[in-house]
Parts: sequence; structure tokens; C-alpha cells
Amino acid sequence: MKKLSLVLVAGLLLSLSSCQVIGDIFKAGVWSGIILVVVIIALVIFVIGKIFGGGRS
Repeated sequence: MKKLSLVLVAGLLLSLSSCQVIGDIFKAGVWSGIILVVVIIALVIFVIGKIFGGGRS
């Protein structure tokens, strides 16, 4: 399994330029951050809604 992983990493390094790899990593990080912030804001709004508007129908 270790050899397979090593071959896969070597293949990726040879097929992509280093700048492209770094750019893709940062893009994934930005999107993960955006999704995390949206989820946290939605959770805060949900909790505040439950606290202040709880039992009304």
C-alpha cells in the first residue's frame, strides 16, 4: 500500500506544476472556510430563533 501511495504522489507531482498544486490547495481552503462560516452563522441564527421565538406557531 505504501508503494502505491508513493507512486500516486510521484505521478501527481510529475503531471502538475507546483504552482498549480499550491493554488488548488488554497482554493480548497478558501471554499472550506466559506462553507464553515456559513454553517456557523446559520447555526447561530437557528439558536437565537429558538431562544427568542421558541413556542410561537
